[in-house]
Amino acid sequence: MKLRKIQIIALLFTAATSTLYVSCGGDKKNAAGMAAMGGGQVNQVLPYPIKVVTSQTAVLEKDYPATIKGEEDIEIRPMVEGFIKTINVDEGSVVKKGQVLFTLDAPQYKQNVLNAEAAIKTAKAQVDNAVMDVNKITPLVEKGIVSKYQLESAQYALQTKRAALNQAQTSLAIANTNLSYTVITSPVDGVVGSIPYRLGSLVNSTTTLTTVANTSNVYVYFSLNEKQLLDFLKNTPGATQAEKIKKSEPVTLILADGTEYNEKGKIETINGIVNTSTGSANFRSNFPNPQGILRSGSTGSLRISTTVENALVIPQKATFEIQGQTFVFVVQKDNKVKQVTIKVTPTPDGQSYIVNSGLNENDKIVINGIQNLKEGMEIKPQL
Repeated sequence: MKLRKIQIIALLFTAATSTLYVSCGGDKKNAAGMAAMGGGQVNQVLPYPIKVVTSQTAVLEKDYPATIKGEEDIEIRPMVEGFIKTINVDEGSVVKKGQVLFTLDAPQYKQNVLNAEAAIKTAKAQVDNAVMDVNKITPLVEKGIVSKYQLESAQYALQTKRAALNQAQTSLAIANTNLSYTVITSPVDGVVGSIPYRLGSLVNSTTTLTTVANTSNVYVYFSLNEKQLLDFLKNTPGATQAEKIKKSEPVTLILADGTEYNEKGKIETINGIVNTSTGSANFRSNFPNPQGILRSGSTGSLRISTTVENALVIPQKATFEIQGQTFVFVVQKDNKVKQVTIKVTPTPDGQSYIVNSGLNENDKIVINGIQNLKEGMEIKPQL
């Protein structure tokens, strides 16, 4: 009985040993197979689309807040004091040069004209009398009846009377001028602004009755900070500032509703002084306004376009950012990728960048799937 138990234990030990052997052998075989299969997938080199960086001509655009003023923006003030008698235009009216805007009720100026006219008549009569005296005394002096002194005295009196006549005529001219000031006309072609005073209001030379803005051409004012000013002067051809302004590209006006104004403008002047409080320099550009769309006092944005020759342009999707820095993956000669820092400027289409530094012409960059790449990873470049 004891012997039988020993035999059974031996048989069980032999079976267990066989099972362990088979199990271990199978695992080793499976592991080897997995290593052969899985190892190939881990080291598999995947294809990625790339782009060869080439130089081309690109256009950059920058918008600046702008204000619009009429080429002539004139305050209309009376030259004399009086009450508003008539208002001959309405706010927003388009007027021509010389058109009557207001008339004033100022009777004293009409009276001054009447007084001056009467003074002239009196002065003329006195001149005529003086002429008669000279004519009467002259032959008497020639005959020796009266002395030359009397003739000279009569001649001096005639000169005095003529001077008085001239003075009276001057007074009449002044009176007529003052009277003409009671009729207020537009000095230019333009558009009438607001009219704050009404009929019967007492006005004088310090009163602004309205404004007339000549908007057949308009000035658009905008500012550039010191860096932008330097960039503008460096990137615009020309030896002097005047030449640079003359050769600068046409500018575009963006209206308040975001639409683009259909006429192109031209930069005319750059203020010679940088504002110390804002750190900016003022520019003035000129735009034609044949349809009268632009009004003095309006606002918008002025867009400056700059043509960049031999620019390296890459798609934005080929870049990524880390802590405010922009990177791309550059494909090396061994087809391994390298993470490179670049400095860029966005293009107007919002889809591309102009590379300012970090890349060279003919560099190859990955343009898709960059989120799956790591430094030093090998790829199959696909153009």
